[in-house]
Amino acid sequence: MTPEEWTAVRLSLLVAVTATAWSLPVGIAVAWLLARGRFWGKSLLDTVVHLPLIMPPVVTGYVLLLLFGRRGPIGHFLDAAFGIVFSFRWTGAALACAVMGFPLMVRAIRLSIEAVDPKLESAAGTLGANPLWVFVTITLPLCLSGVIAGAILCFAKSMGEFGATITFVSNIPGETQTLPSAIYTFTQVPGGDAGALRLTLVSVVISAGALLGSELLARRIGARRVAT
Repeated sequence: MTPEEWTAVRLSLLVAVTATAWSLPVGIAVAWLLARGRFWGKSLLDTVVHLPLIMPPVVTGYVLLLLFGRRGPIGHFLDAAFGIVFSFRWTGAALACAVMGFPLMVRAIRLSIEAVDPKLESAAGTLGANPLWVFVTITLPLCLSGVIAGAILCFAKSMGEFGATITFVSNIPGETQTLPSAIYTFTQVPGGDAGALRLTLVSVVISAGALLGSELLARRIGARRVAT
């Protein structure tokens, strides 16, 4: 592994962890709205959330560039008001990965929330607990395995995201060149097969480790739930 390859690995982990951390609170809230909420526009919200799964990743990246680029309405405001820049920065890569992984996270958490018996939540409500407290003490612990699964799916998607990322933030070594971008770069130069293979193996090991860790954690949570 060369220093440049290690940089790509570290950057990919940073981007994936940041994307997952940004997405998780919002993902839990949106999943709860879709699972328990009854409001006008629910179908529209569901469509918007899952849109990145349907559109080509390049299209999603281009939309992000139009909105969050320096000349985009949101990007220009953030740059002028707070000095926050997403385009062609690693933070932009994290944003693109968060957008692409968000639907997978929401879907996993939503299914887990829908599996919770609403009667348990109603019983807690009749005892005087407010909706937020009911969610924190009843719903969230019961759907925790789904939350973990959603977070792992978002992390795995972020580790492998390529189209939206390279369209939005390009492929800048040391700044936005994640593992998929580095592998693609190796495949475009003579003699780059060895480097592409090394990074591919690293990507497989990281993804498999994340999935194994989530499975073990989910089993431990399930065992504690049975014991109690």
